[in-house]
Amino acid sequence: MKTTDRVQANTAGNVNRDIERKAARRVAQAAGAPKQVIARRIRELDDEWDIERWLEVNASALAFTGTILGLLVNKKFFAIPCIVLPFLFQHAIQGWCPPVPFLRRKGVRTRREIDTEKYALKAVRGDFSTIPTTTNAIESAVVAWKAANV
Repeated sequence: MKTTDRVQANTAGNVNRDIERKAARRVAQAAGAPKQVIARRIRELDDEWDIERWLEVNASALAFTGTILGLLVNKKFFAIPCIVLPFLFQHAIQGWCPPVPFLRRKGVRTRREIDTEKYALKAVRGDFSTIPTTTNAIESAVVAWKAANV
C-alpha cells in the first residue's frame, strides 16, 4: 500500500468523504474566480501542513519536552518520550497511531489530498491544456476534480 494511502485506509470512511467533499467544494467555488484568487489558494495549499508534518512536530515537541523535564524536574517525565516515540514508529509502519483519528476529524489531510486540490485548481485556472474545459465553470471544475483524482 502506498504511504499516502495508509492514512486514508486507517481513517473512518465518513471522515475521508468529508475531507474530500470539502476540497471538491472549494474547487467548485474557485471555478470562475479570477486567476489571482486561484493562485493565492494554490500558495495556501503549498503551505498547508500535512498529517505527517503535524505528527512529526507534535511527537518531537512532546519527546523533547519530556526529556528536558526528565533531566531538570523529575525522572518520571522520561515516560513521555517512551510513550510518544512508539506512536510515531507505529504511524511510520502502519499509517495509524492514536492521534491520527483526532487530527483527521479536525480536517488534517495527507499530502496527496492537498495536492489533489492544488492540481484541480491549476486545471480550473487553465494550466493544463489537455484537460477539456467547457463554458460552464462548475462543469469545468468537476472535470478538473476528476482529472486530479486519476
